[in-house]
Amino acid sequence: AVETWRKEKLKEAKTLALGAEGLNSTLLQEEAGMLVKALESNWAALSEEIGLWIPTEVINQEHDDKPEGVEDTEEEDQILAGRPLPPQCHAELHTDYDGAAVRWGLTHHKESAADCCQACLDQAKNAKSGEKKCNIWVYCPLENGCYSPDIYKHKHMECWLKFVSLLLYPLSYGKSTIEASSEKPRLNFKNRYSEQFRDRHPKAPVMVPWVSGIISK
Repeated sequence: AVETWRKEKLKEAKTLALGAEGLNSTLLQEEAGMLVKALESNWAALSEEIGLWIPTEVINQEHDDKPEGVEDTEEEDQILAGRPLPPQCHAELHTDYDGAAVRWGLTHHKESAADCCQACLDQAKNAKSGEKKCNIWVYCPLENGCYSPDIYKHKHMECWLKFVSLLLYPLSYGKSTIEASSEKPRLNFKNRYSEQFRDRHPKAPVMVPWVSGIISK
């Protein structure tokens, strides 16, 4: 807008300075000559003087006022959307468990982590004889999708149902007893990706985006 004004005013001043007649302008011929000089040869200095200078490159430096030694927990804090998960889901944030897929998550989406867990419970309940029963669920809760170091683009609400062989033993919670795993399944990733991993995979976020759970019997 400023540059358009400069060009129009410069054209008007040049015309007036040359003594053109009939031009409707508030400028005097003498003033027009000085204005031509200011808008043409001294424009850079004039624009800086009146506060219209714009740098060719803008460098924005982020100010970090976090006290030294305090961890950045913004990416660690996560609230799962949807209804609360029942206890038997054993949900673990920022966790990606391995296992044999009994339902491929790329084409299996659920509205919430609780719905994904319920799908695992339902699959295990309704599995036919000889079929693998879901005992691990892995869910993507992020609207922008979840990172994984494979060839696929993993989207929001992906729900992976998996199976692993687990040795079970009785585990008491107060007055109730459930069967729990004596060993957890193999982790793909948990909590933060290591610096070495992120060096090899520049697109990886700081925190593991997935939510997983081991189903208790």
